[in-house]
Amino acid sequence: MVESTQRTRGADAGARSQIKIVVPDDHSMVSLLGSRDELLHAVERAIGSGIDIHVRGNEITVTGSEDETGLVSRLFTEMLELMKSGAQLTPDAVERSVAMLRGEGDARPAEVLTLDVLSSRGRTIRPKTLNQRRYVDAIDKHTIVFGIGPAGTGKTYLAMAKAVRALQDKKVNRIILTRPAVEAGERLGFLPGTLYEKIDPYLRPLYDALHDMVDPDSIPRLMAAGTIEVAPLAYMRGRAQPVTTKVLTPGGFRPIGELAVGDLVVGSNGEPTLVLGVYPQGEKEIFRLTAQDGASTLCTADHLWSVRTRADRRRNKPHRVLETREMIGNLRAAHARRYELPLLAEPVCFPARDVPMDGYALGLLLGDGCLTGSTTPSFSTNDPELAEALGESLAGIRVRHLKGPDYTLNRIAEPGQVITTQNPVTGVLRELGLFGARSETKFVPEEYLYNSADVRLAVLQGLLDSDGGPVVQDSRTCRIQYVTTSPRLRDDMLFLVRSLGGVGYCRVRSAQGRVPGRARGRAVRHRHDAFCIDLRLPPNLAPFRLQRKVEKYNAAGGRPMRFIDSIEPEGTAEAVCIQVAAADSLYVTEDFLLTHNTLNDSFIILDEAQNTSAEQMKMFLTRLGFGSKVVVTGDVTQVDLPSGQTSGLRVVQDILEGVSDIHFCRLNSHDVVRHKLVTDIVDAYNRWDESRVPEIKQGAAGRGASRKRGR
Repeated sequence: MVESTQRTRGADAGARSQIKIVVPDDHSMVSLLGSRDELLHAVERAIGSGIDIHVRGNEITVTGSEDETGLVSRLFTEMLELMKSGAQLTPDAVERSVAMLRGEGDARPAEVLTLDVLSSRGRTIRPKTLNQRRYVDAIDKHTIVFGIGPAGTGKTYLAMAKAVRALQDKKVNRIILTRPAVEAGERLGFLPGTLYEKIDPYLRPLYDALHDMVDPDSIPRLMAAGTIEVAPLAYMRGRAQPVTTKVLTPGGFRPIGELAVGDLVVGSNGEPTLVLGVYPQGEKEIFRLTAQDGASTLCTADHLWSVRTRADRRRNKPHRVLETREMIGNLRAAHARRYELPLLAEPVCFPARDVPMDGYALGLLLGDGCLTGSTTPSFSTNDPELAEALGESLAGIRVRHLKGPDYTLNRIAEPGQVITTQNPVTGVLRELGLFGARSETKFVPEEYLYNSADVRLAVLQGLLDSDGGPVVQDSRTCRIQYVTTSPRLRDDMLFLVRSLGGVGYCRVRSAQGRVPGRARGRAVRHRHDAFCIDLRLPPNLAPFRLQRKVEKYNAAGGRPMRFIDSIEPEGTAEAVCIQVAAADSLYVTEDFLLTHNTLNDSFIILDEAQNTSAEQMKMFLTRLGFGSKVVVTGDVTQVDLPSGQTSGLRVVQDILEGVSDIHFCRLNSHDVVRHKLVTDIVDAYNRWDESRVPEIKQGAAGRGASRKRGR
């Protein structure tokens, strides 16, 4: 801070000016001027030979033109402010301060050079130029930032510092560092060594920056946990499933390999969500992930899963995102399953379809009805409440009680009808393909499976009211059990339960070796295996309508849970990766498992982006998930792509310039923070490139004329 200023002018008032700067006593002149006056000499060199600076005590006298003396006065004011903030004054900082004060705008070096980006291991990382400060500010304000400029301008280093700071502040859950590996001039597969040995030379600059900012001993732990991921761009695509793996769409399950951009898949909220990208992956190693309820699907080692541990739930923490490989060998915690998978937040929303019979009535008939066609359709139950509900649900039918649990479903005859008129129930059963079905061949028709949630729930309630029931155990919540001898009905029951957001566990009671049952005093042998399904539904869905079962179930309650049970290798297969537009990036795959492959809540840095193709750049940018931030860095003057291939970093500037929440920050030779000679080298190359522009244009014109003559 300048306490007092004194100005004098010579005879020619406009030519010379003199000012006196008094430095407060509480500041050391040695710190301000530097050891052996190196900072003072730096000021003289930066200002030029037209200025005279003399120091006596704590008073600095500056003589020169009015503009120059004013510049020096402002410079010493900024240097004092830098000293107050604890910043280290260096000749380099002096030169950069002079450049800022001479530049356009009202930038103050004290504000630019004192911004703390990250403090780590006893050192503080700060921007050193105005453009670097703008670059750092842009990362804070925008979701995607492109840092474009020559080598040595701190593009990657500052982005890395911002990423580590965001992780420390819990603004993101993971850091992903990537760069294209084309510098070798050959495919990685032809290089010797393991994958990590092959890619290590191309990722070394990222590792070096990371070691400067994070405790080196903690880096292996963070990488093992997936908190920090370092991979070449080609391997970032990953997160795929085999092309034959089924994915749920509004029209039913379809192989993921058949999907295209613009198709719809089902998200975690049960609603359709748009497919934004489809990325073939080629041959990949495949694993089968199986949940404890028997649901399973295939995926690659780097496929992403949204999971939560018991500790996360207890502390009310959100789901974390892990790769398949990160969970292998770590699936148990004190013999309990470690990772819980999310379930559908709402039932799957299939399009509503007209059905020939009420869903609840169909469920009752599938459970306790006789559909063989050998007699008039009948129904057996010890609950008159169910018989009454069945009669109310079937138009044109009277449910007539015979004796004991037996009821017949008789057609209500209209005047003039003959006795041979088909029973309405029989007609519907024929239409649905259920006529003649026995206990081991019953099923739920597709019209009911792929229908609205109300229809599916009604069918499930009918099945459970007739053949299922609540099972209560001491000190445990209530589960629901259903038993059938039909393998197809077993699968349909699991489909209904899972599509509504529940879980179902199935076990088999083999007919062979089972003790025969008793009926009217005689032994009845079991002819078919029995499938016992234990299921749980979300709290907002009522599994029963029968009053006695409703009361028993409500007294205990319960909630569905699904944990990962095993992950086993399944060989290799062609794989594909998709990106969806859902807010949480989740989509439904086989057995109604929820998975995703987009990078949510991540800080992603793409380094050396000038070596991406246009297709790779699009792939990378469209992988952006919610809550994430992307920084892309590169130097368009140092492209290592094969001749004739356009850099994706060049193309993207024309495509995305002006798009909201995307910022292009361009740095130049004045922002180089390496050896001063690097700045001179960059400037020399720029001058050389500019001098060759006419030659290049002339050469292009000559080639065009030659092609015309050839035609």
